[in-house]
Amino acid sequence: MRRTSARGLTRSEERERWAQNWKLTLEYDGSKYSGWAEQNNARTVMGAVREALENVFRQPVDFAGAGRTDAGVHARGQVAHVRLERAAALPPTTLLRELNTALPADVAAPSLEAAPLSFHARHDATSRLYTYQIARRKTAFDKKFVWWIKEELNVAAMRDAASALVGRHDFRHFQAIDPGRAKESSIVVVERATLVEADQGGLLLFQIEASHFLWRMVRRVTGTLARVGKGEVSLADLRGLLREPTTEHDVAAWTAPASGLFLESVRYRRAQADHAQSQTRT
Repeated sequence: MRRTSARGLTRSEERERWAQNWKLTLEYDGSKYSGWAEQNNARTVMGAVREALENVFRQPVDFAGAGRTDAGVHARGQVAHVRLERAAALPPTTLLRELNTALPADVAAPSLEAAPLSFHARHDATSRLYTYQIARRKTAFDKKFVWWIKEELNVAAMRDAASALVGRHDFRHFQAIDPGRAKESSIVVVERATLVEADQGGLLLFQIEASHFLWRMVRRVTGTLARVGKGEVSLADLRGLLREPTTEHDVAAWTAPASGLFLESVRYRRAQADHAQSQTRT
């Protein structure tokens, strides 16, 4: 089956349109944004980045990210492709400096690399890694970036629950219905899921990596782990939620707040990750 773009063109036909493609890595504080994806009458990360890109490149850009973070969710390693119909004359170091000057204060671009014309940030990603930060004590400086849980948590039980997520499971109970993806399968293969104590100050880091994620899945899984830590949900309950339909638990009500969630990184095949030469149409 041929994969087509939003314009109805195949990927090979799309490549013919572009003179240059860039792989852009972004980090952002999502606190003041209505998510990643562009929306009418809302401030979004993608909208802010597009404006900066078009100011720097002085032309419209074809631009898309590897993941759609929700309102209030942050990123340390969002990846986007930026395609141009006219190749940029300036070197990457100069373009990156100008881009960071043009971006808002709460968005930064750590890197800008030449990429093959065929590179697509979302379609070519092999996995995405999310980190959720849970604070076990009040913090004066990081409250925008954590979920402070005041109750005592059984970290060992939470760690066992995280391990149970690894593998191929049905995450229908952890999924919010996305109107734009009504037929999306709820089956997800989780490659790894870990919970570690980051420091003696009480910061817990829950990390989960998979090829893709369902809408609100990470936040609902995190909320469930918190319930396990409080002794309100058992490991058997969690395994049951992954195994069969049930109406016994209202998982949506356990959704963790957006503040603690980060898109940590996006993984690609080595050939794409290591590509370092500009691909231009001659």
